[in-house]
Amino acid sequence: MIRAAFSMCLATPAVAETPAFLQAVGGDFALTDQTGATRTQASPDGTAQLLFFGYANCKQICSSVLPQMADVVDDLARDGVAVTPMMITVDETVDTVATLGPALREYHPDFVGLTGSQTELQVAYDAFQIEKEHLFDDPEYGPVYAHGSFLYLMDSAGAVLTIIPPVLTDDEITTIIANYVEPA
Repeated sequence: MIRAAFSMCLATPAVAETPAFLQAVGGDFALTDQTGATRTQASPDGTAQLLFFGYANCKQICSSVLPQMADVVDDLARDGVAVTPMMITVDETVDTVATLGPALREYHPDFVGLTGSQTELQVAYDAFQIEKEHLFDDPEYGPVYAHGSFLYLMDSAGAVLTIIPPVLTDDEITTIIANYVEPA
């Protein structure tokens, strides 16, 4: 059902304005990246961004979404389309400034990981309508949260262009993004 709902995105050409349902998704945030620098929703290098909320150090679903994001970014780069992969943590005690960088570099050298205080992160969760729920504590990996799994394609200013379910193939995701982001 999700695949069918989003398959229309594959054939939809770039649109001039954002659909109304997306206007309520996304917004301003200020978080800390893996280098300790403050980063907002706007891309400092002027590229589109592919955002996911999860864990950099996850052994569950995130461990399949993060490499998929890296593959999609590389596929797009071969076609001259620049997109920065970005992840906002759902657990600031697990994904810290010190742990984000090494974990995300395993997936892609350009991955940006964002963390912050509970208050700072809540601003981002609210903006993107992210709900998280503590499920249990894994004896090896710590707290495990249920959280959203959508990918958010944002322009360089941080406005959401579309939402992509990670159940799609790399080629389908690449096609959707290419409909929104022009080659450099």
